[in-house]
Amino acid sequence: MTFRSLLVMLLMVLGLSPSAHALSNGTWADISDVGEFTLIVSSMAAPAILDDWKGFRQAGYSLGTAQGIALLGKALVHEQRPDNTDNNSFPSGHTSVSFAAATTMYRRHGWKMGFPAYALATLTGSARVAARKHYWHDVVAGAAVGIASGWLFTDAFNDKVQLLPWVDSNGGGVIVTMGW
Repeated sequence: MTFRSLLVMLLMVLGLSPSAHALSNGTWADISDVGEFTLIVSSMAAPAILDDWKGFRQAGYSLGTAQGIALLGKALVHEQRPDNTDNNSFPSGHTSVSFAAATTMYRRHGWKMGFPAYALATLTGSARVAARKHYWHDVVAGAAVGIASGWLFTDAFNDKVQLLPWVDSNGGGVIVTMGW
């Protein structure tokens, strides 16, 4: 692993340090903000650090599309948030951008960056539910938007280990495949 890869991983790990004892909705909201910000910065910084300007552009397209679709969804579907603050619950914008960033990192840089990025995106979505800003279906829809955006705009990384997210009516998960 090169110094650049280690630096990128360090940027991502910094987002994993929020307090594990978050008890209030506000703290969970802060955790989701930090997670989203860390993933956005990491997905743009990784290609910049690695001199991968095509990857930088692809990350921008992926993030912008995910955010645009999330905003369009909020404008068309007026779902009340669980905390009753407004009618912008569906879909989760934090989650859509977080999963777009994670998918872009995975597709462009492989599973070594993708796995921790997906873990942080999952924490971000879960924190949105814990903060009472979204329902689970808002977060799942946001994740689907982000994953689709990342897959649409990001060229695949040629790696032997692949992470394949899946969702069905009974749950979801990640399938890990390895070729040799």
